[in-house]
Amino acid sequence: MMLIVQTLLAYLLGSVNGALVLGRLRGVDIRTQGSGNAGGTNALRTQGARFALGVIVIDVAKAWIAVRVLPGVFVAEQGEAALWAPLLCGYAAIVGHVYPVFHGFRGGKGVATLLGTLLAVSPLMLSLVLGVWFLMMIVFGYVSLGSIVATATLPLGVLIAVRAGVVEPALLEPWVAFGCACALFVAYTHRSNLARLRAGTEPRAMRLWLFGKWRAARSERS
Repeated sequence: MMLIVQTLLAYLLGSVNGALVLGRLRGVDIRTQGSGNAGGTNALRTQGARFALGVIVIDVAKAWIAVRVLPGVFVAEQGEAALWAPLLCGYAAIVGHVYPVFHGFRGGKGVATLLGTLLAVSPLMLSLVLGVWFLMMIVFGYVSLGSIVATATLPLGVLIAVRAGVVEPALLEPWVAFGCACALFVAYTHRSNLARLRAGTEPRAMRLWLFGKWRAARSERS
């Protein structure tokens, strides 16, 4: 019962969407601008770097609180429940970010909240996801594709970490379940981006697309 209560509280905390909270203070709703997504990328494109930084801080912090604080609320979980509680709370915060009860169930795509969860639970897995994301950005330049592929590496990364003795075997089942659930959910929240990728209309982050810059520079020299 406590685990259910903690998960529900994590969802409510996740529903505090940084872009929409700061947008109300500024008198804007970024869901009506740019891509219509209430997340960090659209905040950067439509409101600027300082606004986007505030959005990311809020969305990462709420996940960290959901994972580090809520599992110990009322009564700390024991035994197997203690292994699942942080990940369930983190996942509930991600769902709350995407479908916020306080904002008409129209939120962001969950990536920053996922990063906040990983920061609180496993900096190692966070490093893996960020490393893959940056690699995808350098080679392909698509934020959406990088987010999808990086999240999809979570289950594989956990398996490798367990085999290497870096992660305890007892954590394998909850972590693989969490990783698979996040990979599917992030792919679902980026379904419109996938459609644009197939159509060839998805915009690239040109500043991070180093391979594209290198290829363009090589073409100019030749």
